[in-house]
Amino acid sequence: MIEIQGLSKRYGNHVALDNISFTVDKGEILGFLGPNGAGKSTTMNIITGYISSTEGSVKVDGYDILEYPAEVKKRIGYLPEQPPLYMDMTVQEYLDFVYEIKKVKLNRKSHIDEVMDLVKIGDVRKRLIKNLSKGYKQRVGLAQALIGNPEVLILDEPTVGLDPKQIIEIRSLITDLGKDHTIILSSHILPEVSAICERVIIINKGRIVAIDTPENLSRVLKNENRLIVRIAGPQDQVLNTLRDIDGINYVEPQGRKEPETVDYIIEAEADTDIRKPLFFALSSKQYPIMMMKSMDLSLEEIFLQLTTDESKTLEISAQSEQGQNEDNAEQPDEIRTEGSNTEEQANIEEGGQEE
Repeated sequence: MIEIQGLSKRYGNHVALDNISFTVDKGEILGFLGPNGAGKSTTMNIITGYISSTEGSVKVDGYDILEYPAEVKKRIGYLPEQPPLYMDMTVQEYLDFVYEIKKVKLNRKSHIDEVMDLVKIGDVRKRLIKNLSKGYKQRVGLAQALIGNPEVLILDEPTVGLDPKQIIEIRSLITDLGKDHTIILSSHILPEVSAICERVIIINKGRIVAIDTPENLSRVLKNENRLIVRIAGPQDQVLNTLRDIDGINYVEPQGRKEPETVDYIIEAEADTDIRKPLFFALSSKQYPIMMMKSMDLSLEEIFLQLTTDESKTLEISAQSEQGQNEDNAEQPDEIRTEGSNTEEQANIEEGGQEE
């Protein structure tokens, strides 16, 4: 649905993006992650047509953004970090305005009513936007992105500043929208991305350092095998038994989770499967294993490793590519250089709409 090839953006001698490439499939929810200044907003602004690239191409549903900008823009709904709202308009007036400038051909009343119902703002349709809560303003911003039924939604920090209840509501709404739309979601709330997105792109200093599912990234990145094991038996004796097993780097007790048991985090050497030696050592001492599970890296840990350790870039590119080939997934080329932070703007129609 979206195809990015060799995308670069330079501001004089400063390189914001350098030769990044990736694709987003129809119906996919893609997480777009990176620290501030990494190039996320620059990339999204290029995709939406708000700014042009220095080199490379962006195609949406087969249409190049430079050759067919109107065709691309009518297929995209964009919610920037700061929603492009007119505070002195009512919700109804604002969505009527968006309907007009997008030149939507659908029946006005039924379409706007449908969008309002979808994002649950029908009860505030006659209120001034400036009097709405942060959560409702975010919903109105999402509603403008949905006007015209675009096939692609690009959402930049859609839950920033919301309370926990509002975050859950917006997260649920995005999941529902993913059934009928292709979505690129940028967020600093990593558990949110992990819960919603099927695949993630991590960008750092203008280059893509990883593209894969969170599960595959965890598998590729972790240098040691980590298990959490619940064992019945006296803690001191169990610790001594565990530390005598070859291949275990360290053991850390985690306390009691149920009577007469203790949970332990056990870290083994790289490429070492210690499950069988663990079983035999404990069974010989009659210390039953009540539970054992792998401890995969969280998305936060993956993000920190890839955005703070430069040596991981080439490593994750090679290993992730191997893992994706096993899953018949695509892996784009490895990238280079610095990022920048461009001010987010709204792209309601031709070239965007600025407050």
